[in-house]
Amino acid sequence: MLAIIFPGQGSQFIGMGKDFYDNYEITREIFEEISEITKINLKDIIFENQENKLNSTEFTQISIFAVSISIFSVIKDILKDKIINNISYTAGHSLGEYSAICASKSISISQCSLLLKKRGKYMQNSDPNSLTGMLAVIGLNINLIENILKNDNDNLFEIANHNGINQIVISLKKENINKVTEILNSAGAKKIIPLNVSAGFHSNFMSEANNRMIEEINNSTFTDSIFPIVFNYNAQPSKNSNEIVENIKKQMINRVNWVDIIKFFENNNIKNVLEVGPNKVLNGLNKRISDKVKYINVSSIYELENLENVF
Repeated sequence: MLAIIFPGQGSQFIGMGKDFYDNYEITREIFEEISEITKINLKDIIFENQENKLNSTEFTQISIFAVSISIFSVIKDILKDKIINNISYTAGHSLGEYSAICASKSISISQCSLLLKKRGKYMQNSDPNSLTGMLAVIGLNINLIENILKNDNDNLFEIANHNGINQIVISLKKENINKVTEILNSAGAKKIIPLNVSAGFHSNFMSEANNRMIEEINNSTFTDSIFPIVFNYNAQPSKNSNEIVENIKKQMINRVNWVDIIKFFENNNIKNVLEVGPNKVLNGLNKRISDKVKYINVSSIYELENLENVF
């Protein structure tokens, strides 16, 4: 029983995927396809970070997607039915959910690329005056933070990501950071870390960007997927195209329920979770959520040998 997961924003680094690009034609073909359809020069951004675009949300998302779906395509090309027949579920963190949907054949690489080009742009421009941001809260569990929210008549913050048992990310107005930090410290938070992001993602601050994305999603073609996708919004699986569409329409303004996704895998007898894409961010989180699953990464060519023990 195998689940494939794909990383989101924050996993990027200069030169990611270059070993696959240099050694596998399928990676070069995918980069060319995405670059042509989006008019974005992926090679310059990912391999050389020209104009420091790689860390700009507008370009980060399409870049991570290109690397993730390229690596997954290489793995499929090498293992063929050996891996296809063993995949029970796919999932992805935020942006990574689009990679999962594409890997599951619900949407084409070209159409997914166009969606992510828009998504990155809309999210980048969602807060032009930089009034909102995000904080990572370490040391408080989700129940404690939800209880704080119940007593928060001023709506000072929203839960954006449930990334770990005691690791929550919140979105808020920057003017409320000091007050919220004081409240969370009083509740027992061990550490509160401001995140380097352009806005308060996965919250109602994204409403305008989300409405624009809904229009783009409505103009795209989705089919039933070949693998069940476990969604950020409700941590439930589906292959149905209508449910896929409804879930990603809700994604940008709601929390990423990552802990629930990993617990879903655990409760459904998943033995191996394979993170495909740059870095090892997700499995770093996952190991703190469940110790009943084996976690494997493929972010570079030499890690392809990690798959030998899976099948």
